[in-house]
Amino acid sequence: MKVVRELKFWIGAYNEVKAATEELQLAFDFVKDEIVTEDEVDNAYAQVIKLIENLELKNMLRHEEDKLGAVLKINAGAGGTESQDWASMLFRMYQRWCEDKGYKTTVTNWQDGDDAGIKTATLQVEGELAYGFLKSENGVHRLVRVSPYNAQGKRMTSFSSVFVVPLVDDSIEININPANLSWDTFRSSGAGGQNVNKVETGVRLHYMHKDEDTGDEREIVIENTESRSQMGNRENALRLLKSQLYEIELEKRRAAQAEIEAGKKKIEWGSQIRSYVFDDRRVKDHRTNHQTSDVQGVMDGDLDGFIKAYLMEFGVDD
Repeated sequence: MKVVRELKFWIGAYNEVKAATEELQLAFDFVKDEIVTEDEVDNAYAQVIKLIENLELKNMLRHEEDKLGAVLKINAGAGGTESQDWASMLFRMYQRWCEDKGYKTTVTNWQDGDDAGIKTATLQVEGELAYGFLKSENGVHRLVRVSPYNAQGKRMTSFSSVFVVPLVDDSIEININPANLSWDTFRSSGAGGQNVNKVETGVRLHYMHKDEDTGDEREIVIENTESRSQMGNRENALRLLKSQLYEIELEKRRAAQAEIEAGKKKIEWGSQIRSYVFDDRRVKDHRTNHQTSDVQGVMDGDLDGFIKAYLMEFGVDD
């Protein structure tokens, strides 16, 4: 049924573009006879361009994981209160973007900053193509501004990391070895946890993952405080673990394509991907060179220009 729905989408989208193109041709012919105005031709042309660009953007999301939801984790970098405030600003930015797209969001983990902002927070995003769009945000985000937390009113630079993985569903099979799994419990606090902080409803999952190819082991730790019940938090923590294990498998696939991708820019976790310079009214993506002077619009969730530029340049490998 998924294949059928996808085929129906592409056939319907093609027919829509074809019909709009034919209407544009008719409008162009009729304007010579003054049956339609030049403004009407311009409007028809703009509509065709919009339909084609939207279709091109969807065509950049052809990978299996692109259709899934996403798990977005934000960590404040070094820099104390300033970077923790920056992390909370990024969190709000992504929440606003998700609201605009109609995606369902759930805060699954939240740790307040020392004086303001957050140390870390995890946002679960559910909706079609959420990961396909949000994967463009994976990396380090740099803020430059006159800090309200600096007594001398100096310009400061701070960093926050954004880590995005696909949110697996029932169509993705992930094997978890129970022998490598252990749990801790703790009292929840912060956003979503005020009503449950008297009992140990928060859970911390520890999983030792062994790479079957190299034999290397690494511990995956996931905290979940979303639910008022420990059982609910355990279930969601397991889902988030599956999402991380799925991302590890995807990383292997990307590594296998390294030689093919040698001519492209490297897009890796840990690289500085975007700068937000408040004083100069400029937000610039260092991968695509896309930039805007509408800093407030970006912080209110207007990320479509950056996402589109990334997908059109790096969206597909074949």
